[in-house]
Amino acid sequence: MNRTSLIAFAAGAALVLTLSSCSKKEGGAPGATDSSKAAAGAPMSQVERGKYLVMVGGCNDCHTPWKMGEKGPEPDMTKMLSGHPEGMNMPPPLPQPMPWMINAAATMTAWGGPWGVSFTRNLTPDPETGLGKVDEAGFIKILRTGIRSDGKPIMPPMPFEAIGKMTDEDLKAIYAYLKSIPPIKNKVPEDMAPMPGAPGSPGAPPMPGMPPPPAPKKK
Repeated sequence: MNRTSLIAFAAGAALVLTLSSCSKKEGGAPGATDSSKAAAGAPMSQVERGKYLVMVGGCNDCHTPWKMGEKGPEPDMTKMLSGHPEGMNMPPPLPQPMPWMINAAATMTAWGGPWGVSFTRNLTPDPETGLGKVDEAGFIKILRTGIRSDGKPIMPPMPFEAIGKMTDEDLKAIYAYLKSIPPIKNKVPEDMAPMPGAPGSPGAPPMPGMPPPPAPKKK
């Protein structure tokens, strides 16, 4: 066996051993993760399905405050999905020259742009500051319409247009999972309107490189 053939044989053997090990871990044995169950096509409960969708959908990227970990910034899972920290007051964002446009808090829970400042909401089942009083139908309606239960619009960068296109089954699974996680009492501040004259605000000059906003419709 020449050197090239030997290397190919060794690589193939390693791949077989790796796949065999993964198969044993993902075969539905106790302790298998939701992701491994999904990858193996194993049956998942509604809550497990919801957890899987929340994790792969990146909900923790914005709705969980970030902290500095050993390898750099990472979501603080002790505050999982609790939204922008209640005691963290944010100053008005600095205007960004084009082609820059967005400011983000160090916690990844506050975002500033032409729409103003938006704060990621508390998705835990806390009855006063989270989703505790939102029922399943109301939760789905929020993500389908982009209008919160208090009548206010969902602001960027929340991608409700994409999430709202999920099936009812998937949205119900996400709701079931969010209702199953520990409640965290954290009152998120209200979104802030853009500063007068800020780029993109009413009456401000057009932003270079971007088309102007449409004229308001006459009633």
